[in-house]
Amino acid sequence: MNTGALAGLKVVDLTRVLGGPYCTQVLADHGARVIKIEPPQGDEVRDWGPPFHGDDAAYFIGVNRNKEAMALDLTQQAGRDVLLQLLANADVLIENYKPGTMEKWGLGYHEVLSAQFPRLIHCRISGFGSDGPLGGAPGYDAIVQAMAGWFSVNGVQGGEPTRLGVAMVDMGTGLYSAVAILMAALERQHSGLGQYIDMTLFDCAVSLMHPHVVNFNMSGDIPVPTGNAHPNISPYETFRTRTVDIFIGAGNNRAFEKLCQFIEAPELLDDARFVSNASRVANRAVLKVELESRLIRLDGAELAEQLLAAGLPSGPIYNTAQVVAHAHTRHRKMIVEKDWYKMTGIPIKFSRTPGSVRTLPPVFSEHSQKILKDAGFSEEQVQNLIDAGIVPLSRR
Repeated sequence: MNTGALAGLKVVDLTRVLGGPYCTQVLADHGARVIKIEPPQGDEVRDWGPPFHGDDAAYFIGVNRNKEAMALDLTQQAGRDVLLQLLANADVLIENYKPGTMEKWGLGYHEVLSAQFPRLIHCRISGFGSDGPLGGAPGYDAIVQAMAGWFSVNGVQGGEPTRLGVAMVDMGTGLYSAVAILMAALERQHSGLGQYIDMTLFDCAVSLMHPHVVNFNMSGDIPVPTGNAHPNISPYETFRTRTVDIFIGAGNNRAFEKLCQFIEAPELLDDARFVSNASRVANRAVLKVELESRLIRLDGAELAEQLLAAGLPSGPIYNTAQVVAHAHTRHRKMIVEKDWYKMTGIPIKFSRTPGSVRTLPPVFSEHSQKILKDAGFSEEQVQNLIDAGIVPLSRR
């Protein structure tokens, strides 16, 4: 089996919950050796169920494959000494402790780690960073969604501010962090030096507020929820048909012309209200009525397939079960199964060095003894660390 594009990269992972673990799973899927170090009480998302497999929730299982797991009490100096030994030949340290925690433990990048391990890349994920008006404040996905404006543009027009149903602040920060780590690793090939990466949920959430922030900066108009409609494109939303609702996106004049011809509504092309995207956006409500008056006669699922075949973006609205069962999901290997494990697949498809699911998500402290021995600890030293509670083998 190909070991992946990141084979040889060693990552010491001190993260928990979602953003950091999602980042390191991406790296692990592509061959990085990820050592997941949990506190004695474990990563709390092991408890975020049901559903569970054994003692671990699906929430944990979904973002922790291909990793080795150990437990370490970093509140004690002996635990911090173990971590320093693990970092001796590591490429990356990633953590999401509250800003200041690593410094309090004598493990700050600028004060200690950069001098001791000059090639180390240290990525910190926090809610808001360590300084500024919100510096040091705790950050969680939904809180940052609210504070970065996501609630204000999500949902139906006139409705209450609504949380996005996917934890995209956490997962988006995880993806940004993976990109940042790989950038730093590439730069290190030239400089020979690692660096500190300051990633925050807030920064990533604001960055992902496209096109709302840029629209506001250009117009001064505060964006509002538009339901399923796109604020800058029309038609680009859900439409009723005789059978099911479908989503149609006609992002330019040629696509709109093809849509009108397909649903036998050529007269709309000569209507001054619909001659350009800007005019269609301005007359969105009227255009939707005109289109639905034709679409309501048609079978939506069949129409969506026909539109796709004709090169027009469209699709039925599936629930999760339908997505998992869909033939294209299977064809793209976006559901992977290994023994009892059945989770989402790997979206990055390399031609020569594909990612792979090599090992299943580890149980708590599963690899502690192996990791310590690999790092040069003797059997006696390993047993002493276990007996002292520095390396617990079961959750406290």
